Amino acid sequence: MQKLSLLWLLLTVQVLAGCESLMYPGQNRPDQPAEVMPPVESQDVTMQCPEPAEVICAQPEVKVVERVIERRVEKVVEVPVAKDKLVLGSVEEVAVEPPGLVVESIVDTGSPTSTLRVKKLTPFERDGSDWIRFQLVQSRKAEPVSVELPIKRYVRIERLGFDSQRRPVVELNLTVGHVTHLVEVNLADEGGTDLLMLLGRNFLKDAAVVDVSRRNVQGQPQIAGGK
Repeated sequence: MQKLSLLWLLLTVQVLAGCESLMYPGQNRPDQPAEVMPPVESQDVTMQCPEPAEVICAQPEVKVVERVIERRVEKVVEVPVAKDKLVLGSVEEVAVEPPGLVVESIVDTGSPTSTLRVKKLTPFERDGSDWIRFQLVQSRKAEPVSVELPIKRYVRIERLGFDSQRRPVVELNLTVGHVTHLVEVNLADEGGTDLLMLLGRNFLKDAAVVDVSRRNVQGQPQIAGGK
């Protein structure tokens, strides 16, 4: 009886041992101390972050472009255009020789020749040449002055709204200011008007400049010889 009990005990122990091996295959049983792994020598492989470096960004290249804007400016230059020339207004006093009278004249830059308004034009012949006799009236109260001169030529004058006229041309000495020129003057039979003369370009050329905003700039003519 005791042998059977002992045998049963052994079987029980074997069975229990087999169960433990199934429960912890390749591992230590709970009652066994865990296998301690030998310490691994640590390598000084600590990864150190690089110290921050100061980064200086390059300045962008700046191209300076000079912009030049050309402006055309009218440069006003004062030119002494009246140097050695008369400055005349729109109306000037002119000495006419002969007969030596002073009359008011319109300064007419549009007329190629000068014109004198007279009365009683009478052509005649003297020594085989053509002459002209006329009367010049300085003012309505003055007595007319008779003048006789040789005819240089004739011109035909065309005027808008009027019939064309054939006028005799004579030579007269005209004085404005201190300047005297011998010029051709055509005679118009239109006496009695307020202004007896038109001073044309044949007197003005190379001698005078005209300021139409003024009148009587030169004043009384300075006739040579004290007249």
